Amino acid sequence: SSGINAEYGGASCTDISTDGTKLWTGGLDNTVRAWDLREPSNKLETYDFTSQIFSLGYCPKDDWVAVGMESCYIELFNVNKSITEKYQLQKHESSVLSLKFSSDGNWFVTTGKDNQMNIWTTPHGYNAYQSQEAASVLGCDISEDDRFIITGSGDKKATLYEVVY
Repeated sequence: SSGINAEYGGASCTDISTDGTKLWTGGLDNTVRAWDLREPSNKLETYDFTSQIFSLGYCPKDDWVAVGMESCYIELFNVNKSITEKYQLQKHESSVLSLKFSSDGNWFVTTGKDNQMNIWTTPHGYNAYQSQEAASVLGCDISEDDRFIITGSGDKKATLYEVVY
């Protein structure tokens, strides 16, 4: 077990790159950090934002990272220095509480305090689907085959969605 130095404000959310070499952390100090898992004391990059980071995900295809913020925005950026594209997405009306990429990396899901579940395309952030639940949607996951999305909400319910495309 290796420790990551949390003196930077802790990690409110995490993800690991597909190749298993990078750990991504998002913090309440408005910063996303990339860590080299081969040498955990080695922080590779930092990315600053204007709001607290509540959720994030590393895309299994290409080098996109999506960040869900307390402010209701989602920012999608590429960590490859030769790609300067960056997208700011907004459909949520309050904090983005969870975020998960599909296994093929072509889309991702966000959920929020505003009772919404959204599906977005990667990387341009087209809002492909939106659903309203009865309470804050606290978390989500996607099945390995990308056929199902499960959400958990503040009213103690889990909702299963079938993905058809």
